Amino acid sequence: MARHGMIPSEQVDKDIQQSGVRAVARRALGRAASARARTGEKGSGLGRGIALALLGATLWGVNGTLSKVLMGRYGVDPLWFACVRELTACWLFLGMGYVTSPNRLKGVLHDGRSLLSIAGIAIGSILFSQVAYLEAIDWTNSATATILQSLCTVIVMAYVCVVNRRGPRRREVAGLVLAIAGTYLVATGGNPAALALPPQGLAWGIGCALAAAILAIQPIKMIARWGNFAVNGLAFLMSGLVLSAVYQPWNHMPALDAFGVLLLVASVVFGTFGAYALYLQGVKEVGSVRGAMLGTMEPVMATVTSVAFLGAHFSPMDLLGFAMIIVMVFLTA
Repeated sequence: MARHGMIPSEQVDKDIQQSGVRAVARRALGRAASARARTGEKGSGLGRGIALALLGATLWGVNGTLSKVLMGRYGVDPLWFACVRELTACWLFLGMGYVTSPNRLKGVLHDGRSLLSIAGIAIGSILFSQVAYLEAIDWTNSATATILQSLCTVIVMAYVCVVNRRGPRRREVAGLVLAIAGTYLVATGGNPAALALPPQGLAWGIGCALAAAILAIQPIKMIARWGNFAVNGLAFLMSGLVLSAVYQPWNHMPALDAFGVLLLVASVVFGTFGAYALYLQGVKEVGSVRGAMLGTMEPVMATVTSVAFLGAHFSPMDLLGFAMIIVMVFLTA
């Protein structure tokens, strides 16, 4: 072979080296682009999750005020309201479960042990939480009920400490002190000689916090296995059937006009199903810590709407107590 037809070895090495540099550069640029894309997707998902959680918590807060209107203006009994909400919202949950994850819904219906577990959730979580929350609103107002419900964070914190066999951290101790002080101010208005709340309202409010804590813990495994819509739908259905068998809502029908029916529909569709779906999806995207903090929008909206639409009055001590309990959520989340 003629010598001038060959490529010098040093030139070959140089070309390989340059090609390798270009390949490395391309891979680096590709990784950087992928990282930017992932960061953009993460940021977009975080923003969407925050928006969903805030909207869900807002709907819950507004729903508390709607519930107070129905119970105050139309004389709707809390137990009748709980029956109707559960036996109507359950079909919305089950419908969404069938659309989004039909195999999970079919699977849980053929799993006897899971159905027994969901029955326990229906009684221990859904029934208790729905009745306690509505009774607390009926005896007080939506703002006070949702604020007292926020004490569930302290109960969950205590549960975690016991299960993990550890003592509370400094910020958790600070949160506990704020929770006790805030509850004291809300209950007494700063005057230890008198209760600013009816005893029944205070009792249902604390019961509401306990129920919310159980609701935050009990269904976790079932939801992880079968999904939020299937578990909530079946739990709402079972709870509604049990409560209806005991209470017999058909014997306690309220006199609702067109506006009352509209409020009832809004409470079921937006305040129950919509709030649950949006908030839980938001928490799934932002995490439980951010979710707990964003959930403080519920008592804020309940307070604002109570003042704006129901003419509720809160003393400076009430508002200070509300603020303490909200700060407690941030410290213990």
